[in-house]
Amino acid sequence: MKGKKSHILPHTLRMVAWEVTRSCNLACGHCRASALRGPYEGELGTEGCLRLLDQIAAIGKPVIILTGGEPLLRADIYDIAAYGDRQGLRMVLATNGTFVTEAVAKKLIESGIRRVSISIDGPDAGSHDLFRGVPGAFEQALAGIAAMKKAGLEFQINTTITQANLAQIREIHDLAHRLGAAAHHIFLLVPTGRGKELASQEITPLAYEETLNWFYEEGLDCAIQLKATCAPHYYRIFHQRQKEQSGATGKSASVGAATGKPSLHTMTRGCLGGSAFCFISHTGQVQPCGYLELDCGQVAEKSFTEIWNDSKIFQNIRDLGLYGGKCGRCEFIRVCGGCRARAFETTGNYLAEEPYCIYRPGEGETRVRSGATDEQAT
Repeated sequence: MKGKKSHILPHTLRMVAWEVTRSCNLACGHCRASALRGPYEGELGTEGCLRLLDQIAAIGKPVIILTGGEPLLRADIYDIAAYGDRQGLRMVLATNGTFVTEAVAKKLIESGIRRVSISIDGPDAGSHDLFRGVPGAFEQALAGIAAMKKAGLEFQINTTITQANLAQIREIHDLAHRLGAAAHHIFLLVPTGRGKELASQEITPLAYEETLNWFYEEGLDCAIQLKATCAPHYYRIFHQRQKEQSGATGKSASVGAATGKPSLHTMTRGCLGGSAFCFISHTGQVQPCGYLELDCGQVAEKSFTEIWNDSKIFQNIRDLGLYGGKCGRCEFIRVCGGCRARAFETTGNYLAEEPYCIYRPGEGETRVRSGATDEQAT
């Protein structure tokens, strides 16, 4: 019918998180991979990694996040990064920071790494080290950050929010500022892998809503880039609050007051898995994301292009008409989409409704904005 919107999301690949190794020197409680030191069988060798980069570059120029485990445990990590950079891919790296020296930071710059993310999950050694499972992890991460600053390598801080550090999130955010981070990205715990043991540490749906509203307000006048990840209904909140602010002032609030730059949240949506983003495991399994361990195809058996374009799971996720529950009838489905991993973990159906969203489709407001209690919200 003329004028009718398609339910099918476009699938231009914008970002790939690639677990180049599952080996890790830490034992973080929230780890989706339950990573240990390893070694792990079946990891792609150097030639396999370069072929995969060729295939990705053939269909687009996405950001490639080299992650793990701990990617710096791979001796060929610099070769992989440099090859991707030569292919025109934006190469970034996610590390726990414990191996980063000034010499390592310089090698990362030389190999084409544009930004490094380091996870800080507590404002001090006691809280961070408890979360990371290794004494000294906090001081080592700070030393890694100092080395990157000295070498001139841009970095961001990532923080996974749980009940254990929810009350400290403002302190962690202030620390990111003081350290000179280019960005602070918050992640809402998804209880998969070792994170299943932390399921009781998930914050409540109401606290989730309050935290995302605080994050929105912080972003209005923040000198660094802020981004919410694994929190798709932040984008519903963002658009709700933008509309309110525009209605009150008559002006668009899509530009950050401190940076003068358009907000990232006006240019993207919540759950990108399968539509603009995918995850590749250490053995070459392509998935919608690292937390949704569904086999969309093996790069050892099919080309990445074929998997990205033709995977039935990806095609289902791109079809918003297949979404169930309140996600399926929500007016914010295009900007949010709900967390497919949480839906799968809770119901066994990756197309079910997001279990942690308290918004009622069509009502225009969430109960948290009108003083709901925790019991009402759940």
